[in-house]
Amino acid sequence: MTVVHHRYAEVQGRRLFYREAGPADGPVVVLLHGFPTSSFMFRDLIPALADRYRVIAPDHLGYGFSDAPPATEFDYTFDALTGLTAGLLDQLGVRRFAMYVQDYGAPIGWRLALADPSAVTAIITQNGNGYDTGFVPGFWKTVWDYHREQTPETEAAIRGALTLDTTRWQYVAGVPDETVVSPDTWHHDFALLSRPGNDEIQLALFRDYATNPPLYPALHEYLREHRPPVLAVWGANDPIFGPDGARAFATDVPDAEIHLLDGGHFLLESAGAEVAALIRDFLARVTVTA
Repeated sequence: MTVVHHRYAEVQGRRLFYREAGPADGPVVVLLHGFPTSSFMFRDLIPALADRYRVIAPDHLGYGFSDAPPATEFDYTFDALTGLTAGLLDQLGVRRFAMYVQDYGAPIGWRLALADPSAVTAIITQNGNGYDTGFVPGFWKTVWDYHREQTPETEAAIRGALTLDTTRWQYVAGVPDETVVSPDTWHHDFALLSRPGNDEIQLALFRDYATNPPLYPALHEYLREHRPPVLAVWGANDPIFGPDGARAFATDVPDAEIHLLDGGHFLLESAGAEVAALIRDFLARVTVTA
């Protein structure tokens, strides 16, 4: 049985939680989670990779078991979350790594790559958007409206994303058989979302999300210039980031491997074994150095 370690590290004065497994000298794979979850989303993927790879899955500040200082005491931005992630990897002695990015993990991963292109050995994007074509308008209009103008009306609309019903919807929408998705997932996430003050943390990141699309041209240039191996394994029925977001990676990395699976936003919950097999095959064929 794979041993998964549950650890904490202090980075820039903040306590970050992370899961780690695999050989200490193995090629590193960093798993970056999305909203509204945590490294909990990788609880089954970590053992599936850890026989060969050193797998590290942090909880972003404000999520999971990492510190969650109030939004009045910490400026929650994607730049700030990236800085903490970079600090954690540096503390752990990680200089080169493949990365799996999903949802919020994508803009953090893109910033890591842009800051140090030589550090990233491969990219696995699972509904981790990097192109304007990936945004599903029906979902994102509420986010863009709130960024453009914070009014009682736009805030009330965006707060709908913090409810139990919407958390459940993110897990089951687009899944062919909802019964394969454990209710533990959305109840776990909702309990953490419901902590006092966490709503303001999420609102701050919703506002800051609009800083991500302007980075896309730099991301595309990085992909064209450095040509990292790219695997896009995507829930084709995701109502947040649509399949065009996966296909778009081939624009800048023509040999990107793109797999559209019959699933939704949190694809690991309904197709975890298939995703893990694709990742293992992909990583075995690309150069990943420790």
